[in-house]
Amino acid sequence: MTIPFTSLGMLKDINVAVSVELGASSMRLREICALGEGQVIMLDRLIDEPLDLLVNGKVVARGEVVAEGNRFGLRIIELVGGDAEDALTATPAAAAAGPQGGL
Repeated sequence: MTIPFTSLGMLKDINVAVSVELGASSMRLREICALGEGQVIMLDRLIDEPLDLLVNGKVVARGEVVAEGNRFGLRIIELVGGDAEDALTATPAAAAAGPQGGL
């Protein structure tokens, strides 16, 4: 059975994993095992660099951290690639409604 797609409207209701990456670091396993409370892991990102917004592990935008009430959010300042722009601008009401799922 084949379902004809006349538009991608049906796909817009599919849940995807959304995350924000603050930074990354590479460490040896012995360093990880030696971690204790209060220790700091330095990340590869500077404090004034935009953070990455990932959808299913793929960077689609970059933004800056905002706080509203007692929650964090991400203000989008740059879209990455044409597909990301289409995906993010197609549902501005969903973005304004606030975080859902894993964000």
